Amino acid sequence: MSFFPIEQAPPRLNRSELAVPGSQFNMFQKAADSDVDIIFLDLEDAVAPDEKEQARKNIIKALNEIDWGKKTMSIRINGLDTHYMYKDVVYIVEQAGERLDLIMIPKVGTAADVYAVDMIVTQVEDAMGYKKRIGFELIIETALGMQNVSEIAAASKRNESLHFGVADYAASTRARTTSIGGVHPDYSVLTDKVEDEARQTHWGDMWHYAIARMVVAARANGLRPIDGPFGDFKDHDGFRAAAKRAAVLGCEGKWAIHPSQIELANEVMSPSDAEILKANRILEAMADAEASGKGAVSLDGRLIDYASIKQAEVLVEKAKQIAGQ
Repeated sequence: MSFFPIEQAPPRLNRSELAVPGSQFNMFQKAADSDVDIIFLDLEDAVAPDEKEQARKNIIKALNEIDWGKKTMSIRINGLDTHYMYKDVVYIVEQAGERLDLIMIPKVGTAADVYAVDMIVTQVEDAMGYKKRIGFELIIETALGMQNVSEIAAASKRNESLHFGVADYAASTRARTTSIGGVHPDYSVLTDKVEDEARQTHWGDMWHYAIARMVVAARANGLRPIDGPFGDFKDHDGFRAAAKRAAVLGCEGKWAIHPSQIELANEVMSPSDAEILKANRILEAMADAEASGKGAVSLDGRLIDYASIKQAEVLVEKAKQIAGQ
């Protein structure tokens, strides 16, 4: 390991994260009653300009009056390039900051964007005498943000997670797609010709590089990498496939833009019983090997060593976190 220590963000269960428009107060109680891990009440994309002020009032009322249980609560503020942002932060943190756990900052382009919000939040918290510090969720959804993702991830002690905002990222990079997440038939490869001239087409994941880069920046700074939305909420198989690809790359959660996606995200982002069983067997086998003075041992015909312990410990810890929610 490097001599440089990586400080981990506060541990939160973040398998599923539900987006709820701040203008739709009637949706709040249903969200509170759901099995989602984190809820973000949205002031940005899901709220029309003439509804921003009322959405802000709705969120303040909801954070103070609705019983959200043990759920982690977040708000997505408007972008720093708008005149709505400062009121989103100041009004809500002043009037409902005690129940607010996180602030989601959209379209983060530079580390200075994070610093600016940190400054405002710190001043409000200090003025109000709050003891709990609000954390930050940062959406990487522009070419500028992806270029500066490493600096952004390290920009504040409040940072807890990086999220991939696929729709705005596609627009920013001028990707040839109008869907929100998922695959595209043009992003494919053809196999070489064989004797009968037949060729096969294999679709690829056009977001692989972006998510992988974000995951590296997140993990290198002790943050949670979270995959963003999948637009076709009726396509459960497509959502599940996208979530699995993100999980394999290291993401530990995915957005739900519809309540029907919550269970899917929780399912994919939770270790299976078989994985937990195998992880515990690895830990037991390595404990026996260590007692015998060995640094590696064979299990089910495969070599396991101290690196295997770290992988197994991650799964076991996640299972304990889920069981204790």
